[in-house]
Amino acid sequence: MQVPRNAVLLRIFIGEDDRFSHHLLHEAIVLKAREQHLAGATVLRGPMGFGHSSRLHTAKILRLSEDLPVIIEIVDSEERINEFLPVLDAMMGSGLVTMEKVQVLQYGAKERS
Repeated sequence: MQVPRNAVLLRIFIGEDDRFSHHLLHEAIVLKAREQHLAGATVLRGPMGFGHSSRLHTAKILRLSEDLPVIIEIVDSEERINEFLPVLDAMMGSGLVTMEKVQVLQYGAKERS
């Protein structure tokens, strides 16, 4: 699969305990993105953050927190990302979703001569 040089980065902000159909939401989103043959997805776990409720989520030892912030990043063509948005919308109860245009400089292994 070739990702176009001019692509879109879809960034999804949720909590690590968010669920979809008895599965962790971040896992369900990544599996659905893979099922739809998107170029790739990465899940990042944040040590601290807050959202619309202003409730602080932190991984500090003295303040054990479940539900730390999670960011899922998916890069593909604008067309493919737009096709994925209705699927994502059906999976998410709350969270923040952003999109931005990006330039892809490298994808996959380079051929060696």
